[in-house]
Amino acid sequence: MTNKEVLMIAMQQSAEDIGCNVEDFLASDNRIVPFNLGENSKKYYKLPIGSNFISYGNNVVAAVTEETKDIVKEYISKFEFYHCFETPKMRWLNERLEPLGLTVCFMAEYYLPDLNKLSELPCEYELRILEKGQFDDLYCPEWSNALCSDRKHLDMLAVGAYDNGKLIGLAGCSADAERMWQIGVDVLPEYRRKGVASALTSKLALEILKHGKVPFYCSAWSNVRSVRNAIKSSLIPAWVEMTVKPVSIVEEMNV
Repeated sequence: MTNKEVLMIAMQQSAEDIGCNVEDFLASDNRIVPFNLGENSKKYYKLPIGSNFISYGNNVVAAVTEETKDIVKEYISKFEFYHCFETPKMRWLNERLEPLGLTVCFMAEYYLPDLNKLSELPCEYELRILEKGQFDDLYCPEWSNALCSDRKHLDMLAVGAYDNGKLIGLAGCSADAERMWQIGVDVLPEYRRKGVASALTSKLALEILKHGKVPFYCSAWSNVRSVRNAIKSSLIPAWVEMTVKPVSIVEEMNV
């Protein structure tokens, strides 16, 4: 695969996720489409969703329901597309959504590999590739970013870092889409800042590519440690998303 092909696969998947066309992400103007969670959308999307905003850096594509359509249309017309993902402008949006029982919930940045730079990074600890069935006993709190206990059937591969036989870091990937596997990584606190996370991440990304899948990585903007790991691992920002959900769901998350 080339970088261009990787990006196209990601855009095709995003189009499936919200019900738009790939061309919408490449347009110079903002686009509004009826929200339609595709049959082959990423596995972690859960309804209800009031609207979802996606930008690959050219514009914003907003998928909306009938009740959010007019508000979102005014929003993306009023502000520059990249400001639509910033908190000062978001306040304008939330003030109009909350009477409908909706609010901005998830915001994240997504990364794809730079295939011209991706390589296996050095690590002072032993690295082992773990196939499905070899990490069944690792579903515990310290590895909750690498593996998802709620969706064990989607976890496909993992790479562990070992210090004299002790597991000290783990990267795992979930088959969240047919052609895209998402990477998560955990390192025990006493072993951080030693290059373990980037060694695990880069090695797993290469293994995913060997399986003919596109590795991708997600991070909150504020998670500097995670962002640094992505960049060091030759994963570069590709798109951003912002999702509107019912206020009640957000309140449950904040309990």
